[in-house]
Amino acid sequence: MNKVIACVDGAACTMAVSDYAAWAARRLEIPLEFLHVLDRHPERAPVADLSGSIGLGAQESLLEELGALDEKRSILAQRHGRELLDGLVLRARNAGLAQVEGRQRHGSLVEATGDLEPQARLFVLGQHHRGDNTGMLHLDHNVERVVRAAKRPVLVATAAYAAPQRFVVAFDGSAAGRRMISEVARSPLLRGLHCTVLTVGDETPSALAELDGVRDQLVGAGFEVSTSMIAGEPEAALPAYLAAHPIGLLVMGAYGHSRVRHLIVGSITTTLLRTSPVPVLVLR
Repeated sequence: MNKVIACVDGAACTMAVSDYAAWAARRLEIPLEFLHVLDRHPERAPVADLSGSIGLGAQESLLEELGALDEKRSILAQRHGRELLDGLVLRARNAGLAQVEGRQRHGSLVEATGDLEPQARLFVLGQHHRGDNTGMLHLDHNVERVVRAAKRPVLVATAAYAAPQRFVVAFDGSAAGRRMISEVARSPLLRGLHCTVLTVGDETPSALAELDGVRDQLVGAGFEVSTSMIAGEPEAALPAYLAAHPIGLLVMGAYGHSRVRHLIVGSITTTLLRTSPVPVLVLR
């Protein structure tokens, strides 16, 4: 677990992913690696499979043309990825990072991150969106799959970089939530940032006492801490709170079975990762 691995593809979030990854590598004092994955496009039928459907000798030249086109597309994608990696590595070095490298792989992003997990302390991805015919934005399936599968923390970056000064921990009162607080307490990535412990739910005496205990634990670890409890459903209340306050990062746990957990790795929705106006750090 000795690298920050930034997953890049040249899309709109790439520069922000690069900057958040560099920020994390500096704070953790570990190397940074940029990862570019060339998708094999398994949904595309091989050119050879077209011969049966075409079935005419006169179409052999078309098959050859299609094969040459696929080969050219693959070469161009590989070259584009290599140039992207070289540019990002140079940019990070110019920003003062000494240990930076790039890696290009074929396959799927979730396979690549799974293979590289033993070397990773943190993965950084971009908050890519895709639309549907209703106009609703959904989290890119590659991001969702990596967040679900990864056994390392994942930082999902928004489109614009701003070095975090304050972060919110979404705390649900569960045993898993308390383990997450312990992870935060010993995290060099978060040390020195102001922490707000936020609970969504009813303001009961027991819930307030639990918040006080969490605050005391984090203060004892050296954090400046405030607490807040808000009413509503997490999928609406958390993004609204983040938009209304000068927060640079949301920290969530990726375990347990609370409503907050359901938002991150539940089978129905990844609403919070899609709608958060700030980067989301998912801890394991």
